[in-house]
Amino acid sequence: MVSKSSNATRKTVYVLALVAAVLVGAFLAPIVSDAVAPEPDRVAVISVDGYISSNTADQLEEDLEEVRENESIKAVVLKVDSPGGSASASERMYLAVNRTAKEMPVVSSVQGMGASGAYYTMLPSEHIYATPSSMVGSVGVRGSKPMPSGGNEIRTGPDKASTTMDQREAQIETLKRGFVGSVMKHRSDELTMSRQEVAYAKVYTGARASQNGYVDDIGTLQKAIDHAANEAGLDNYEVVEKEPANRFGIFLFSERNGNATVVVEKSPVGYDGVRTSEFLMVYGQVQYEDEVIGNVSA
Repeated sequence: MVSKSSNATRKTVYVLALVAAVLVGAFLAPIVSDAVAPEPDRVAVISVDGYISSNTADQLEEDLEEVRENESIKAVVLKVDSPGGSASASERMYLAVNRTAKEMPVVSSVQGMGASGAYYTMLPSEHIYATPSSMVGSVGVRGSKPMPSGGNEIRTGPDKASTTMDQREAQIETLKRGFVGSVMKHRSDELTMSRQEVAYAKVYTGARASQNGYVDDIGTLQKAIDHAANEAGLDNYEVVEKEPANRFGIFLFSERNGNATVVVEKSPVGYDGVRTSEFLMVYGQVQYEDEVIGNVSA
């Protein structure tokens, strides 16, 4: 026969075990919940800042690739403050944005300047915001004049390492037509300007750009984020911001008479020790001894 004291002891053990199980469960529940909870939806803000160089293009391509591979990111906002720069780098950035825009909403926000190559970069965006005093436009291409061939060289062909002025102008004209064509492709429904007017390469304030169709609306970065989230169908979401890396290009910037001035720190074009042609999509005063600018024919 089991004594009353044994039953009481057994009940006490059961109660203590039950209490311990409840306490352990309460402690582990948040951990388990966090472990299995899905990541929140996110809007990524990526900066396009300063002079556009090959380093800038490398960084943006990398950032956008990470965005496309991250299933939690549902939309992208480009935070733009750039006068443009290298034509080839600007084209790479345009292609990276265009690819991303095919997979998720991309919205751009011009913070101070979104000119020339920076404007080219933004074109695939489904909506472009700008602040009233920001600078937008400058749809054109420029480059250095060809250097005269040295008389003490031996070359394997008559055109080796040399370009005529006519050839250089034709190259710039081809690039300019591609730039203008992209503007017309992406913005034709909004533009109040003809193709030839676009080819004049004028720059406009954000307020004026919202009237002529270069941008869609006047608004802040937050408005652009809200728009991107709405396009992605997001109600609750986080914003993750990718700040520009500390990049060392070959250009510095200063201000002169109210215009952006591109100051060449190393070789003005090409590579150290080798003078080659560099085509630019940039708004500002480029310190070349000679340069060629595309004409206004569309």
